[in-house]
Amino acid sequence: MNDWQPSGVITVTTDFGHKGPFAAVMTGVIVTRFREATVIDLAHDIPAHWPPEAGFWLSRSYRFFPVGTVHIAIVDPGVGTEREILLVLKDGHVFIAPDNGLLAPLLENADRICRLDMESLGKISLGTPSPTFHGRDIFAPVAAELAAGRITIDDVGIPTDDWTPGWLEDPIIAGGRVTGSVLTVDAFGNLISNIDASLIEDFVNPIVAIAGQHIEMKTTYGRASPGEYLALINSFGVVEIARAEDNAANGLGCERGAPVVVSDSGD
Repeated sequence: MNDWQPSGVITVTTDFGHKGPFAAVMTGVIVTRFREATVIDLAHDIPAHWPPEAGFWLSRSYRFFPVGTVHIAIVDPGVGTEREILLVLKDGHVFIAPDNGLLAPLLENADRICRLDMESLGKISLGTPSPTFHGRDIFAPVAAELAAGRITIDDVGIPTDDWTPGWLEDPIIAGGRVTGSVLTVDAFGNLISNIDASLIEDFVNPIVAIAGQHIEMKTTYGRASPGEYLALINSFGVVEIARAEDNAANGLGCERGAPVVVSDSGD
């Protein structure tokens, strides 16, 4: 696999939260195997059992890390069952996640997609994994070995073209409008949608409809008066609904899954 040059960087995304030692134990396993690893926590506050948000943040964030980074993502309600684990090579990055739709945003145009071959893990001296903590016993050791350059995904993976699709439908473009949904709510109560900026780039005067409100697009939060709702293209390139100096999610009574429609009111 000549297109894989490990950087020694590993990112970790989970729904573990920050209560308890779970994320830290994974880091401990990684650095025990590969002392020089740089381990970066991308997010541990993904809503429990909600793979789409983990996949969204991973797909929007990986380009900010060095080529050769290994990305672990664990939102895994099926842990310990017969669900597969995917290994994906894309743009010089490797992604490891349960096959539950989490990696769906990254699979298009991927260079290589494999399922983890559990029988091959003897190559890295892996013991019998706990049925409830594959993050510690499978994901972390495999990521460490990949990041150290001691294995490639071809050493522990079997090529596949069969995987679980994403949980959310892609935005629908019809009749001069784009219909999507709220994917996540950030710590400020901003509603982040799955509508990419490219889908509305030709709109003259885009208006965002959500929860019975019709909201103008602005360039940044400070362009609205305190308490005013606004929509903008956020720093990750998607439509976001906010409330200046306030909480849009609470004010609109919305959460993830709420429909969002962007139409063009311009001529």
